[in-house]
Amino acid sequence: MPDPELLIVGLGNPGPEYEETPHNLGFLALDRLAARHSVRISRLECRALVGQGSIEGRQALLAKPQTFMNLSGQAVNGLLEKYGLKPDKLLLIYDELALPWGHIRIRTGGSAGGHNGVKDVIRCAGTGGFTRLRLGIHPGHEVRDASRFVLAPMKGGQRQELDSVLDKACQAAETIIAQGAEKAMAAYNRRAPGSTSEEE
Repeated sequence: MPDPELLIVGLGNPGPEYEETPHNLGFLALDRLAARHSVRISRLECRALVGQGSIEGRQALLAKPQTFMNLSGQAVNGLLEKYGLKPDKLLLIYDELALPWGHIRIRTGGSAGGHNGVKDVIRCAGTGGFTRLRLGIHPGHEVRDASRFVLAPMKGGQRQELDSVLDKACQAAETIIAQGAEKAMAAYNRRAPGSTSEEE
């Protein structure tokens, strides 16, 4: 198989108790992307489950770090180094509490925005210069305990809409891969009503 041109990483926590929590939206979106392109994520490399295949005509390595969220950078940086990829060839997919549920934001750099998994990726890679696909998880009402919310199973409306949210995330990722981040940003970065993000 040819060497991968891109590394696509979904962030989440391993283990069945975390499978359908908002904090695992990155894992869920990556699984959906893999299924759409017949990529099997099953090989353990650099403390991540990985699989490789062609997406939109480009060879991509798909990865789910198995280190738990706050140590995600170990796996991501290990894979970048193993395959000789620069951070600008990384697409990181993860949940974003500052965005309303179902909304998407694409960025090509910047801070971690309070997300501990992203913070560790930036620390280990030594740069924030990679593409991010941020998936909104805010439920539309006050979240008093963010840590508890992101690690609790999704409820009602979010669970019912999960399929369409994951499909939209995959379409955004495919646009990034096929046309580049700038064109994807133009298509998907419409201001979300009620967003609390300062990075709009």
